Amino acid sequence: MSNIVDPGADALVARIAARVRTERERRRWTLAQLADASGVSAAMISRIERGESSPTAVVLGKLSAAFRLGVASLLALAEGEPDAVADTAGVRRGADAAEWQDPGTGYRRRQITGPRFPAEIAEIRLPAGARVPYPAAAFAFVRQLVWVLDGRLTFHDGDTVHELGTGDTVELGAPADRVFANTTATECRYAVVLTRDTRP
Repeated sequence: MSNIVDPGADALVARIAARVRTERERRRWTLAQLADASGVSAAMISRIERGESSPTAVVLGKLSAAFRLGVASLLALAEGEPDAVADTAGVRRGADAAEWQDPGTGYRRRQITGPRFPAEIAEIRLPAGARVPYPAAAFAFVRQLVWVLDGRLTFHDGDTVHELGTGDTVELGAPADRVFANTTATECRYAVVLTRDTRP
């Protein structure tokens, strides 16, 4: 069970629900078709779309892969809905940024850039012992860099494992199954920087 205290969290879950439904309807997919494409049950997708269940990071990874979007892109699109922070240049206060928390692992994500900025930058806090896997399709059509800000991150890039410390970066190549893992006893904080050719 999640212990989210961010007052904007419920609104963010509602925007994620609306974005998942919008992306499915844009493709004219039924719930069953999205379930087949993602490996997430139709019942779970229905609960997510109705805002009755907050998806875990793993489920979001599967859904974003089915949509051929990065997880960061799917969340950034949700965070960029009209009732979110204004889509303008200028100062964005940290207190105004909604923080999404994975109810499964406690992983927390805060979008740093606005929806019109040409790169997506997000700050991630990965709790001690947490492990978040994503399928290769979640990394299609994007260029991505991971930058460790505090702590240690064990990053599985396909069959290669990178042990990353504070200040280390890794630039991702061709899509591969990937795992973000924190095998230490303290939180790891890292940034994800993502660019793509066109916005979905």
